[in-house]
Amino acid sequence: MKQSDWDGVIRAAIEPAAAYLESLPDRRIYQPVKDPDVIRSLVGGPLPDEGMDPAVVVADLARDVEPFITAFGSGRFFGFVVGGLHPAAYGADLLTATWDQNSGLFAVTPGIAAVEEVAVGWLLELLDLPQDSSVGLVTGGQMASFTCLAAARDHVLRESGWNVRAAGLQGAPKVNVVVKCDGHATVLRALRFLGLGDSNAVEVACDDQSRIVPAALEQTLESLDGPTIVCVEAGNIDTGAFDPFHDVADAADRHRDRGNAIWVHADGAIGLWARVSPDRRHMTDGLDRLDSWSTDAHKLLNVGYDSGVAICRNAAAHRAATSVHAPYLIHSEGETRDPLDWVPEFSRRARGTSIYATLRSLGRSGVADIVDRTHRLAVRFAEELAASGRAQVMNDVVFNQVLVRWISPDGDHDDFNDEVMDHVQAEGMVFFSGTTWDGQRLMRISISDWATDEQDVDQAIEALLRHATQLATDRP
Repeated sequence: MKQSDWDGVIRAAIEPAAAYLESLPDRRIYQPVKDPDVIRSLVGGPLPDEGMDPAVVVADLARDVEPFITAFGSGRFFGFVVGGLHPAAYGADLLTATWDQNSGLFAVTPGIAAVEEVAVGWLLELLDLPQDSSVGLVTGGQMASFTCLAAARDHVLRESGWNVRAAGLQGAPKVNVVVKCDGHATVLRALRFLGLGDSNAVEVACDDQSRIVPAALEQTLESLDGPTIVCVEAGNIDTGAFDPFHDVADAADRHRDRGNAIWVHADGAIGLWARVSPDRRHMTDGLDRLDSWSTDAHKLLNVGYDSGVAICRNAAAHRAATSVHAPYLIHSEGETRDPLDWVPEFSRRARGTSIYATLRSLGRSGVADIVDRTHRLAVRFAEELAASGRAQVMNDVVFNQVLVRWISPDGDHDDFNDEVMDHVQAEGMVFFSGTTWDGQRLMRISISDWATDEQDVDQAIEALLRHATQLATDRP
């Protein structure tokens, strides 16, 4: 075997990595880049004819790119529902990269497959979902929904007498897809990938907190015949709200009783973790009556990117939609779990190791603490900003999301909201992202990092109010 200077490469990577991690409590969160050529000039240029020492390449990469890295794990990043990085997940990912296992088959990577099997069992136990459900570990909520909806599509068509696996979709019965009006874009994107079409989906009205209206869902289902998929969510991307799952399940049961195959999927990228907390669990009542669930481990669980979880009550339907066989593969054939049977990927990194390490490090109480703390800090944000008189909180803060409308003295609130966010981002010590909700431009606060504490929130509030006050003063 050809040897390499592993020690040099490891030092070139670990030393700046450790310095970066140690800088997180105080470092600048975000560096706006107006001219991409600034970065291109550092890392670009023609492909070299001659190679370089790997340790030098890694050291140069760390030096040149690190100033432009957004500090997601700082505790002061409140944009886009991006989690931080738990130390156990980081350590496990170092091992995962070092071992470099293509983790699809137990026979080839038994250690990794066994760890993943334990991890998915722990996930089902922690989330209190049917213990005989199947689980696939994918890249994120997008592919988790894709996986669940692939199982849903194939199942409802199979129940209607059509075999998608054998015949494809051409000539198949129409699949009715019902979505809520304020659902996440990744669900529609998954429908597009699956050949079901995003614009063909029937939208159902939501209430003022972006929860699906049960009567509207019932009326929609009564108007439809044939195979049907319904998509709801646990933790709306803007409001954090949870759909009324018992009502949804009741409507689905009545649709099924009318002779229609139906599958209900819950996008729980953010809110599925509420089931872990005794204080937040009530928002998920009835969720276990549905057919599939998707979530992100790289959000509230704080596993490193990328890490998503697809869970299906009907394991046979899940496996039928995603499994693969080939004469050159070594299948376990029921002796144990082959990870590639439950995901769309063939080659795949060993995502289960970081989930395993994080769950073992946190335990049930540690995960519950993250869920409860994110809600408590969201409430702190909402109360302090509302009390300032400079902002309105537009949602009921039931989980980790806060929608804020900054009040402009001249009445141009939409533009003022973007101005406040732009100035805060430019300062670089905290980060927020915006959204358009109910026709209004708003600031969205998403608390997802295990490391965020009261000091981080108070520092963010101070920065927000300082910039909002100055900008209001500067307006005519």
